[in-house]
Amino acid sequence: MASHQQSAVSTEEQQATDTAEPETALETARRQLERAAAHLEIDDSVLERLEHPAKVHEVTVPLERDDGSVEVFTGYRAQHDSVRGPYKGGLRYHPEVTRDECVGLSMWMTWKCAVMDLPFGGAKGGVVVNPKSLSDGEKERLTRRFTQEIRSVIGPTTDIPAPDMGTDPETMAWIMDAYSMQEGETIPGVVTGKPPVVGGSYGREEAPGRSVAIVTRETCDYYDYPLSDTTVAVQGFGSVGANAARLLEEWGATIVAVSDVNGAIYDADGIEVGAIPSHDEEPEAVTAYATETPDITRISNEALLELDVDVLVPAAVGNVLTADNAADIAADIVVEGANGPTTFAAAAILEERGVHVIPDILANAGGVTVSYFEWLQDINRRKWSLERVHEELESEMVGAWSAVRDEVESKNVTWRDAAYVVALSRVAEAHEMRGLWP
Repeated sequence: MASHQQSAVSTEEQQATDTAEPETALETARRQLERAAAHLEIDDSVLERLEHPAKVHEVTVPLERDDGSVEVFTGYRAQHDSVRGPYKGGLRYHPEVTRDECVGLSMWMTWKCAVMDLPFGGAKGGVVVNPKSLSDGEKERLTRRFTQEIRSVIGPTTDIPAPDMGTDPETMAWIMDAYSMQEGETIPGVVTGKPPVVGGSYGREEAPGRSVAIVTRETCDYYDYPLSDTTVAVQGFGSVGANAARLLEEWGATIVAVSDVNGAIYDADGIEVGAIPSHDEEPEAVTAYATETPDITRISNEALLELDVDVLVPAAVGNVLTADNAADIAADIVVEGANGPTTFAAAAILEERGVHVIPDILANAGGVTVSYFEWLQDINRRKWSLERVHEELESEMVGAWSAVRDEVESKNVTWRDAAYVVALSRVAEAHEMRGLWP
């Protein structure tokens, strides 16, 4: 049997790529696949299959605007791999949605589901549109037409979309309704991230932030950082950052800095994050809090990243830790709350410096995990309590973190490499067991 085993990408090679950044999500995903494969003996044919999506659907989405004119948009649904179960992944409305971005993000979803040992494969999709340019009525009509265009390739046992950038629980409710109307029965399991009143799960929206907090707690305990003595800086006070910060504060950590798009606030003695609305609850609340609190120091988002803290949680946007600032990151532990906040070059520098980086495919996987819980509830027509959701998420996150930790210890690799090794080994084994037909 042919096997794929090579040396890991060198630090110099990774740093050299920073001159070409930002690379596409597809390029990044393929490089991460190659790097993980370097630590495993993987059949070449399996690796070749995983470098490509199973299917990419491109559709035309005509929309009648409020003024009566018709505008045509392009939509995509990339389905990467379904060897372990139905495709799963978000739908985004954004002007920069591309085919390759959807393919790359669908690959990440495959690894995220696998590292959490969920019975899903990866998918991603979206419409090339600025959602801020749409009225509520136009967004609903666009969503329902897009649903009709991709209806034949989604379904509760086929491909289950979820919210992403520019979409929300209401968008998922429209998709569920449009799909159900055409099928002639109510099928809540076709999407996740819905409002609880139409089959959504309690605890879904705060789940990614909750998982970031759980993973931070476990990592701090592993490296002997008692939370009561641990300082944390959180870039981004949206749903992920705010929920992570509040929970860590509740567990005893000191949150010394948080930020929104307008800037950051810092207090070495700690900030009462429970008193600050998240960006989703009240935009610009962080900077408004600084205006009302004279003892708070205003700093930039960039300065927040370089604070001398125990734990840094980049939970805003991607590519904020780069070759330009990686040498100045003073935190001992970085927990990725956002998707892709660390470039390849920055990861190499942080590794050399001994900074422990917990990757996004593990840290913020609470979202897809509670989506899995929602899917189970929909299929069984039995709703779980919020307490059960929290208990089940705790169990799943600790189990996944422990599996990754075991690879860190046994292979002496970074947390990111360990997470990809866990994911790739599970997906590759499933492919080898199922074989290739015909």
